[in-house]
Amino acid sequence: MAVLEVEQIPVLKDNYVYLAHESEANVTAAIDPAVHEPVLERLARKGWKLTHILNTHHHGDHVGGNLALKAATGCTIVGNGADAARIPGIDVRVRDGDTYMFGKAAAKVMDVSGHTVGHIAYWFAESRTLFVGDTIFALGCGRMFEGTAEQMWGSLAKLRALPDDTLIYCAHEYTQNNARFALTIERDNELLRARSSEIDIARAHNRPTVPSKMGIERATNPFLRADVPGVARAVDLVGAPPAKVFAEVRRRKDVF
Repeated sequence: MAVLEVEQIPVLKDNYVYLAHESEANVTAAIDPAVHEPVLERLARKGWKLTHILNTHHHGDHVGGNLALKAATGCTIVGNGADAARIPGIDVRVRDGDTYMFGKAAAKVMDVSGHTVGHIAYWFAESRTLFVGDTIFALGCGRMFEGTAEQMWGSLAKLRALPDDTLIYCAHEYTQNNARFALTIERDNELLRARSSEIDIARAHNRPTVPSKMGIERATNPFLRADVPGVARAVDLVGAPPAKVFAEVRRRKDVF
């Protein structure tokens, strides 16, 4: 079993870049490198050589460091073949359902369009590790810049079916604001209330709230709960299809 060691690098205002190291094959990937300097600094500190970049989608705060890192290390850049024109320096084009071998670790590629069309996630089942870009956030989800509510709900439903102990490595520290919004939807969710208090304490001490686990997201994240009657009731859509409930929750968050 090839288990990943993951390093979290805070960059820009609220982004996270991740390094994933697979020691058996001695390979290291940067996931969604917004910038290159902090990545090179952390690699030097760890004594790792960058061999790969795994991109989830094309936004600048996810691919901005691609070309500089490739120039510095000769790494291989992996991204969605359907979005190759927008992934700088792409070498390997993957698609939904592919298994990409990162050293001896297998990543299932999952199309999770919605935030963008062509957004993908990388699911390393052996490590229970999910690199999800901007599809799921702790207590949130990405805005729909290109996709539809139906697409996004389908993507979230696909991801939420993963095991409870799945570690969700999302790309932004948005959790405190997300928790405040979530409480406007499910005020009586005691697990959510307790989690919100824990998040406030963590952020007061400048501790990250990411990664989170799928089990707690499924129980507290309103965007994953559009088929829960209480969420539909909170947005006055009792009996409506989950995608419509999701769309209304997302609309409310957009103006929160």
